[in-house]
Amino acid sequence: MSVAILDNFKILLKEAIEANIPDIHIKSDHPPFMRKPNGEIEVIPNFQTISKEDIEYIILEMAREEWVKNFIKELESDFSYKYEWHRFRVNIYNDSLGYSISIRHIREKLPTLWEVGFDSGLTELLHKEKWLILVTGPTGSWKSTTLAAMLDYINNHFKKHIITIEDPIEYNFKNGLSLINQREIGAHTHSFARAMKSALREDPDVIMVWEMRDPETISAALTLAETGHIVFSTLHTNDSVQSIDRIIDAFPSSQQWQIRMQLAMSLTAVISQQLIPAKDGEWRVLTHEVLINNDAVRNTILQGATHQLYSVLELSEKDGMILMDRHLQALYQNGLIDMKTFEVFIRDKDLLRTYTNV
Repeated sequence: MSVAILDNFKILLKEAIEANIPDIHIKSDHPPFMRKPNGEIEVIPNFQTISKEDIEYIILEMAREEWVKNFIKELESDFSYKYEWHRFRVNIYNDSLGYSISIRHIREKLPTLWEVGFDSGLTELLHKEKWLILVTGPTGSWKSTTLAAMLDYINNHFKKHIITIEDPIEYNFKNGLSLINQREIGAHTHSFARAMKSALREDPDVIMVWEMRDPETISAALTLAETGHIVFSTLHTNDSVQSIDRIIDAFPSSQQWQIRMQLAMSLTAVISQQLIPAKDGEWRVLTHEVLINNDAVRNTILQGATHQLYSVLELSEKDGMILMDRHLQALYQNGLIDMKTFEVFIRDKDLLRTYTNV
């Protein structure tokens, strides 16, 4: 039985790759589900129900012994899995019916900056010698893809030492002009905070921190940026203003002034993005917001008036900034999204009539 289910599982992976399916979900006593390119979740047709025992065989096929031990102890675990030359990001977890698995296909080819929507103005940010750039958005919004594109650009244009701290490693980089060391939580280091502290003794120029999850990680990232390093990281927030607030609110009130100071002085840009349904109903398109830390943004952060950043974004397009609503407007006017999607994702509902009649 175990051989049969593993054979069927590998066939499932192969067919998903060929059909450009980004995510597969396996749940005890159900047939597997897939996330289609348009973002919808559907049952995969003509596939057997998978039992809890079947899922155990699949987990043992994908996971190393230490990952299985971590799963048993922590009730969930993240790791990467390779089948033939294809790579996947995997999360295994428990739910009310037993074990479940979430599998995301990682594209072999590294994306370019232009493929993820960067223009020449934003690319110029990567030519600075000291900064903190945050890529934010909900789960599944291509944050790691955008990070990979930026790192690949640096790798092929500059002679730097790049260290990545990931959970798990997704894209595999090859040294270009730069030297790249990739470290995975659990496999190569015990925690983000420990790896970031160690990085200071590893002579890096660029440090990519997979996610700023807690005050310790946030504080370490800000310190690294302050001390002359180039730092990338991500947050799970819906827009750039929420990202600023999330960082500050992660700390007790007695420390928030210091964090505001550090953030105002070290931040270069926040890139917030979402994947939303395309007009044709078959795909999704990437929409983004770009906040660049100029004098107006810096003063607003220091004054604790982050709600005013929406107005700064609206008035600063000449500086390379773009408000999410403006990008949504452009997508609608160019026929890439329909009115229903425009209405759902626009933040300022009062301006909807103005936007659609511009």
